[in-house]
Amino acid sequence: FSFFFFRLHRSTAEEPHILLECDSSVLDSIQKHLKLYKIRRKVTITPCPDLSLWAVIPGEQPGDASSLPKCADQALLLTPDPRAEVMGWRLIAKKGANLSEIIPGSQVGDVQDYHRHRYKQGIPEGVKDLPPGVALPLESNLAFMNGISFTKGCYIGQELTARTHHMGVIRKRLLPVSFPEPLPGAGVPEGAQILTRAGKRAGTFRAGGGELGIALLRLAHLSEPLCIHLAGDRVKLSASTPEWWPKAAAK
Repeated sequence: FSFFFFRLHRSTAEEPHILLECDSSVLDSIQKHLKLYKIRRKVTITPCPDLSLWAVIPGEQPGDASSLPKCADQALLLTPDPRAEVMGWRLIAKKGANLSEIIPGSQVGDVQDYHRHRYKQGIPEGVKDLPPGVALPLESNLAFMNGISFTKGCYIGQELTARTHHMGVIRKRLLPVSFPEPLPGAGVPEGAQILTRAGKRAGTFRAGGGELGIALLRLAHLSEPLCIHLAGDRVKLSASTPEWWPKAAAK
């Protein structure tokens, strides 16, 4: 699973309190998985239905966290999104909190605005973009988003991940894609095969909204004309390299 960890205790002298943000559709599965490893430790794992999560998206020119209030009374947590500066900040508050008081001058959008923004930036999130047991960390660009440690020691998949990283050979990556023409009413199904003009398999469409989406593509076909066959029609699409990636990775 993919998730965020937020430490709520201020020092090691305090009782540890960790907040875990995850895809709500797999909340039960994650709790069951964590409890398998609790064993006899004095750890309490419980959902927090009284909290709400907000993404604070910057304008055209990303700022820094100093432009936001640090100690808003109604905000439990207000911190930069750890993945990339273009994703702004994560805000966790009590349900019903007045967002205009926490962040004066802000405008409230809907969840689709958020997903369109991250698809445009090529930021994966949740089980549709990162299917459990299928998505590989390096192909999912987690090394670019503070999601992988190459010094912390062993973890499941560590040997393969470290070896691939040090060899520097990553043939597929998650990339933002866009459709220049209006899509059929049903849109693009998750898992649809992406082909080159010559009919070669170039990758797999993961998820999207409107004319934007995210797909796992072979980098060798990044600059080629791409398409998806939908209901007998050939729908064109194009892929791009996000500007926030490290410069060496975009080559």
